[in-house]
Amino acid sequence: MQIKFSGFLKFIRLILLNKYSIVIIGFLVYITFFDEYNWIEKRKRAVEIKKLEMEYQFYLDEIENNKNTIYKLNSDTVFLEKYAREKYHMKNDDEDVFVLK
Repeated sequence: MQIKFSGFLKFIRLILLNKYSIVIIGFLVYITFFDEYNWIEKRKRAVEIKKLEMEYQFYLDEIENNKNTIYKLNSDTVFLEKYAREKYHMKNDDEDVFVLK
């Protein structure tokens, strides 16, 4: 058992002390942590981009809903009256409005 383990350690030592291995490991560490466009920052930016795309889609949907509401308000007087009563608590002269929350 000691002989196999010792052979394994020699193999690891040869790989780690090889000049090409040292350069490759150093390059990977540099790219991962210290470069201007490192891997960690790329992941953070990807998450932020995903969040902004979802927000963009939400606002596109809101714009479409608002356009539909504006169209209905301009064309349908019943909807206009209902909207004014619900959103702005407007009423006719002979009515009382009770707001329940």
